[in-house]
Amino acid sequence: MEKLPSQNEFESRQDLQRYKEDAWALFALQLRFNIEDIQTVAYDSIITDWSSSQSVALTDKITGGDDKKCDLIFIDRNNGIVVIIQSEIYKDSNQPTAKKNKASDLHTAVSYIFNNPIESIPDGFKQVVQEIRELLNNDEIELIQFWFVHNRPESEIIKNELTSVTNSALASIRSRYKNSNVKNIASLEVGKNTVDAWYGSLENSILVSDEFSLTISEGFSIQAGEWEAFVTRIPIAWLHEQFQTHKDNLFSANVRGYLGRTKNHKNINNGIRLTALENPENFWVFNNGITILVRDFKDIQEDSTPFRKLIIKGLSIVNGAQTTGAVGNLDSEPGESGFVQTRFIKCSNKETIKKIIEFNNRQNEIEPSDYRSNDHIQKRLRCEFGAIPNTTYYGRRGGSEDIIRRPNRGNNTFLSLDTVAQSLASFHQDPVIAYNNKADIWLKDELYSKYFCDLTSAKHILFAFSLLRAVENKKDALKNKKDSSSLTKLEEEQLSFLTKRGSHFLLVAAIAKCLETLLEESLPNYFCLSFVNLDPEVSIVNWGNIVDATIPFCNQLSGVVSNSLSQAESAKSSIDQFERMVASTFNSNQNI
Repeated sequence: MEKLPSQNEFESRQDLQRYKEDAWALFALQLRFNIEDIQTVAYDSIITDWSSSQSVALTDKITGGDDKKCDLIFIDRNNGIVVIIQSEIYKDSNQPTAKKNKASDLHTAVSYIFNNPIESIPDGFKQVVQEIRELLNNDEIELIQFWFVHNRPESEIIKNELTSVTNSALASIRSRYKNSNVKNIASLEVGKNTVDAWYGSLENSILVSDEFSLTISEGFSIQAGEWEAFVTRIPIAWLHEQFQTHKDNLFSANVRGYLGRTKNHKNINNGIRLTALENPENFWVFNNGITILVRDFKDIQEDSTPFRKLIIKGLSIVNGAQTTGAVGNLDSEPGESGFVQTRFIKCSNKETIKKIIEFNNRQNEIEPSDYRSNDHIQKRLRCEFGAIPNTTYYGRRGGSEDIIRRPNRGNNTFLSLDTVAQSLASFHQDPVIAYNNKADIWLKDELYSKYFCDLTSAKHILFAFSLLRAVENKKDALKNKKDSSSLTKLEEEQLSFLTKRGSHFLLVAAIAKCLETLLEESLPNYFCLSFVNLDPEVSIVNWGNIVDATIPFCNQLSGVVSNSLSQAESAKSSIDQFERMVASTFNSNQNI
């Protein structure tokens, strides 16, 4: 049987192959959430043999075979999202269905994460469970999803089993976490067809191809060049019906889609919901409206009536995902008196369609990094990186095409904006900010100007970024050695440390703090530091030697990340201890 386009793309992704059985699930995560730097997410997410993760935690290997029935846990604190994943890769992907017992395993994951006493949970798994429970108690989670990821077709048997998982999780959260108002809890079978649909949505604007008929009382058309639009009002009840039927496929042309009532937009989305339920007649005047891309439409005047028939073929909501999601998630259908202003656009030119999607999406949810993408610092850095071979730095958030193109292929190194910010914050002694408050780097002037200032150069960014990559590679090297042979007791301690959430940022800060010792000179300005050879791979290798020489002292840092990297003073104290240990052994390591 011929492979799906997403399977061919996956097999070409050499950067994912290091994650072995977890690679397919990470590929699905990247497609669904438009993750630019999957390596850093995977570091904090895939926890081999011990523990957890911004966001994913490998749990069935965590505790020496003590299977908790989930493989990955993805946490996006900025948007209040938790995705709990059980993954299974079959050698024969053409069989009609996956095994039901693997989907059933998520019931066990629900019990461990939400119900079991925290003292009964092994240390490696405890950290991620504590974080999820803390977020629930603080009402900081808006969306929880349970995924069963596999490489076979989806089936009703699995779907029914996952519905039971959802009900179990909902009951646990309602009974145990009274402060939590999370309502968006769902289970999803992510088989090869779903992954292919997500992949296709990055290339194909319209996934919902049905024909729809709407009765309207008024409207008008506009035409210019290669596009034509029809402007009217549509019942919000119809919008609710389509969301209930098509879910995420409605947003195939929308870069972000509907990710739930994210905490940054909780008040706005609750306002939409309340208006739809309690004051639907004012919905049109309170809301900015939505834009829908269609394959075709026809406006037909009905005989002897004041009404018209609008026939639509295919649809994808380009702008208005939050409106549609808020209305679509109502427990009951909104009132008949509610309408929303709507533009239906059809266009045959692919380049124009791309621009329609791009410019309409600029009006959607704004990521914190978007606020800085056009300031003079980022413009200068983009120019500087243009002169450094084998690097790609957009200085902005990438779009869906950037995910498909994957600029990290071959010898090219892609530096995503958020990872650059986190590596700079860690290098300049703020690992807690890097781990917990990534968004604040972009939102708060005092933090942004601390890391992205007139002294910040592309060469220095590469210097800090390559140290982060060297630390991540050290974890991979220890994992691979453990899989192929065995680790020494000291190496086991190192891998145990590196599987803790936020450990990579803490170790980057600790090594950077030792640079005066390593270079044997005073460094009044760390921003002046860079490598002479700017090849990214060479830079990572250079740091690898330093990581190898200093990581034996990671026991000085372990206590800070045992629960989560949250206390700045504790982090500073442990880094100081680490620096003293490195200084005390400097003479014996001088050659390195």
